[in-house]
Amino acid sequence: MKHPRRASDAIVADEIGIEYGRYGDFILKSAYQKIFRREDDLLRPFAVEGLIMPFFDGEPVAPEEFFEATPPEDRVFVESMCRALHLRNYDNIGEPGLVLFFNFDPRTNSDFALTVKELEFIAGRYGEIQLESHLLVCEIIETEAQDADTLVRITEEMRRHGIRLAIDDFGVGHSNLDRVKLLRPDIVKIDGAWFRQIAAVPAAAALFKSFVAGLHDLGAEVLIEGIETPEHLACAVEAGAEYLQGFFFSRPKLAGTIFDLSPLRIDVLLEPGANVVPLFK
Repeated sequence: MKHPRRASDAIVADEIGIEYGRYGDFILKSAYQKIFRREDDLLRPFAVEGLIMPFFDGEPVAPEEFFEATPPEDRVFVESMCRALHLRNYDNIGEPGLVLFFNFDPRTNSDFALTVKELEFIAGRYGEIQLESHLLVCEIIETEAQDADTLVRITEEMRRHGIRLAIDDFGVGHSNLDRVKLLRPDIVKIDGAWFRQIAAVPAAAALFKSFVAGLHDLGAEVLIEGIETPEHLACAVEAGAEYLQGFFFSRPKLAGTIFDLSPLRIDVLLEPGANVVPLFK
């Protein structure tokens, strides 16, 4: 199967200007999930995470299945296309000033020169899409196999282009506080499944508050993802996390969808049986 090697060559726009990617028989569409910032007794939408929604013959495919089935030789191309789509469709969110989180997996692209080239492409889009560099946050996934020196060089290059850094999925895999000290991220993103296990055990939740305080002491803000119930929200708020994300507040929406950026009241959300969106729909 032959594919264009430049991500931009595989991206087209529909009749209303929403851009999507083509990879073989798949259509790749950008979706965005809201991220909330705690402000006293409110949760205020301040960011979105760019996520990809693959479609095959018009039917949605689980992103995990799509990426796992992508041949290794095509993964750099596909992931670069996904990042390009999120940037190109940023205007279609319709709400300027939102921070955009996007993913970068060094397991897929460990070539420093290639990474620099893509970061230069991203930086070149700032003016075109009227996106200031400080509104970009790159989520880096950690693995044991990563070369620490190369990873530090990559993060330094991101900062040179004004992109902020987040460590993704902290709490699983090989993430640890030593890596936080090494990379000096602006944000540490707590893995949702790991957090939900902690929230289910009162003793663990009590210790988690100290853990979050330790991340703050290292200069990082904390984002907790995977929040699905009032109990999860209560644990996250008690722990002192600045940012919250999860199906309890918002599901991912395709580019072009109108976003409601009204703030949410924490006291209302904490009422028994409260839910902003149905969990199973």
